Amino acid sequence: MPRYDYASMGFYTYDCLGWPFTEVPPGGGTVFIDELTLAVSGAAGTAAIAAAKMGLKTLAIGGVGEDLMGDWVLARLQHFGVDTSAMQRKPGWKTSSSIVTTRADGTRPALHMKGATKDFFVDDAMTPKVIDAKVFHIGGVGLTESMDKGQNGRVMKAAKAAGATTTVDVFAGSPKDLPAIADVLPYTDYFMPSIEEAQALTGLTDYGDTAKFFLDMGVTACVLTLGADGAYYHHKDGTRFTVPAFDVKVKCTCGCGDAFNAGFATGLVRDFDPATRVRFAQATSALNATGLGSQAGVIDFDHTFNFMKSQKTKKNT
Repeated sequence: MPRYDYASMGFYTYDCLGWPFTEVPPGGGTVFIDELTLAVSGAAGTAAIAAAKMGLKTLAIGGVGEDLMGDWVLARLQHFGVDTSAMQRKPGWKTSSSIVTTRADGTRPALHMKGATKDFFVDDAMTPKVIDAKVFHIGGVGLTESMDKGQNGRVMKAAKAAGATTTVDVFAGSPKDLPAIADVLPYTDYFMPSIEEAQALTGLTDYGDTAKFFLDMGVTACVLTLGADGAYYHHKDGTRFTVPAFDVKVKCTCGCGDAFNAGFATGLVRDFDPATRVRFAQATSALNATGLGSQAGVIDFDHTFNFMKSQKTKKNT
């Protein structure tokens, strides 16, 4: 039996979020806001904490700096029971950090410092520890600069060979990001980008065509997160469907796609059928959006499952 239910490797960041953001004050002025909070975010960090809240035994793999933000990120991960023994720190590294200005409608322009996400490296000696999981996830391919030069692919290949189910999320803005992503796709069971990232990589607009582009590159299934339009699932066996978004009052969209990944992994660990798995992932994402900062609205498995069963979707309103 694998040691972990879920191993989440990649982008971990410290977020400071303010709400509601309305304007940048001129000069040295001040604009008052109602809420200020801190969160561990990032495509791997959000997923790790959300998965731990769901009851999954979770390993975090990434890097933080030897700074106050790194201290807080590690303490916060440990607070939720995440194993941080595979998190790296080295002199001179800075913790990846963001200042997030969340508008009343949930959108969130941000200022970001890449930090240790670009520096951490999982070598071949460390690989057996990090892939000892039922589900192995890489979150943030395209930002993990040291790992993007071939090592992400080697770790994913090892994870597949060891029997893990593999999932991938990315940070992509144009076709130039495709080579680093292409390296992991032949070993990816579920590729889960946002529709915006998928379209930026492919130049395609149709969901089916976009998914087929990645299926042809080796993934077993493509799951596109569509924001307010829900999610689209497309498996190489021909199974395809769209799940609508849940109708919630959105507070902040930080980490919604990353929470989706954790919900999807929970469905894999619990052996949900594909449609229920995607609906549960959608429920996790929707709850995430109800709080300020990544994971704030996610409580636990039972709360999310009951929400999935009872909450209306946008299609029904």
